[in-house]
Amino acid sequence: MSATDSTRPIDVRHQGLERVICCWQVGDVLVDPGPESALSTLLDALGDWRPRALLLTHIHLDHAGASGALVRRWPDLDVYVHEIGAPHLVDPSKLLASAGRLYGEEHMKPLWGEVVPVPAERVHALSGGEALPFAGGVRVAHTPGHAWHHVAYLHESSGRAFTGDVTGVRIPPSHITIAPTPPPEIDVEAWDASLDLLGEWAPASLGLTHFGLVDDDVPGQLEAVRASLHRFAELTRRGGPATAEAAVRDLVARAADRTVAVAFEAAVPAHHVPLGLERYWRKRAERAESSPSGQAGGS
Repeated sequence: MSATDSTRPIDVRHQGLERVICCWQVGDVLVDPGPESALSTLLDALGDWRPRALLLTHIHLDHAGASGALVRRWPDLDVYVHEIGAPHLVDPSKLLASAGRLYGEEHMKPLWGEVVPVPAERVHALSGGEALPFAGGVRVAHTPGHAWHHVAYLHESSGRAFTGDVTGVRIPPSHITIAPTPPPEIDVEAWDASLDLLGEWAPASLGLTHFGLVDDDVPGQLEAVRASLHRFAELTRRGGPATAEAAVRDLVARAADRTVAVAFEAAVPAHHVPLGLERYWRKRAERAESSPSGQAGGS
């Protein structure tokens, strides 16, 4: 990290691929260390440096799977996560069961490695609105939509927001953006509100987990992920999952670089996109049927 930029992207080379999962070193902390299966790459990049804390945008294994292994290595390491996700770091059994249904039990260990529980005394629960005393000051916002336990972090000194999945998947050098929408917690209205909140932050740049730095047009990136979210939500509602999946594959196929297309499929598998959106529409319809007015919540 240079004197003028106290943040550093670290490509953990998940599954041996470049530009799939980015861990961010931000001053004295790490944001989203990635999965345990890629831990050796992360540790090689860190060398003799060790973090003061881990800041997790959410507990999905591609973002947070290495957390327990890092605490096992450094037993006094603190882990910050939204209060809804905190219990699942301490006891990851439900998280692993959910991920196993999505990825298939036979793929869990090769994809994610060992998921080590984090001791409860090392877990610090966030609700949003906190100011953390790391890296010169970090603000926290609750940013649901991709997951109810999702948060974003604003690094005060650099003006860079670390946004996990809420600002989408964008694999450089392509500017194609896809909103990752796996089950089970996708909520379109909540996601819209989270993007509005990030817009109010007016960050100078974004640090994406998938993948890297966005500093050319932050408002444009926020609108690009919003447009992707609504486009694939409507395609799923009107045409069904197969139509939405085909549209994702067609979009990714436009990437000029084959390695970009491969990284997209690893970061946001095309068949996952309609799965979360189909569940969103089904739950919305169920709420409408049970509501006295017959109207679903939200717009």
